[in-house]
Amino acid sequence: MGEETIKSITRGEIDQCDFICVHENVVDQVLKAMPKEEELLDLADFFKVFGDTTRIKILYVLSRSEMCVCDIASLLQMSQSAISHQLRVLKQMRLVKFRREGKTVFYSLADDHIETILAQGMEHIEE
Repeated sequence: MGEETIKSITRGEIDQCDFICVHENVVDQVLKAMPKEEELLDLADFFKVFGDTTRIKILYVLSRSEMCVCDIASLLQMSQSAISHQLRVLKQMRLVKFRREGKTVFYSLADDHIETILAQGMEHIEE
């Protein structure tokens, strides 16, 4: 890195263009590929779910094994009520699914995409 770049980084500045020149062809191409506003809002809501440590822990343990609320609560040393609340949020966002076996309800990840997202997130922070 050059001395000028280092100074810029240490002062917390963000590099910007020195003059205004909109590259219309690039802007038009990206604009055509942009999802609808509603889809972007849904995507933002989806990622907000990953912003809670308890939910991340639950998703992580469910990526290893199907579990009931009692198991998850014991593992995470939390109340069943707190776990149930977070599972409700995860279920509403279609990140987990459940099946009933007698009086016990077992939870698991909704699909392989969730495990992939967790793995890619871990890979990113470990770089």
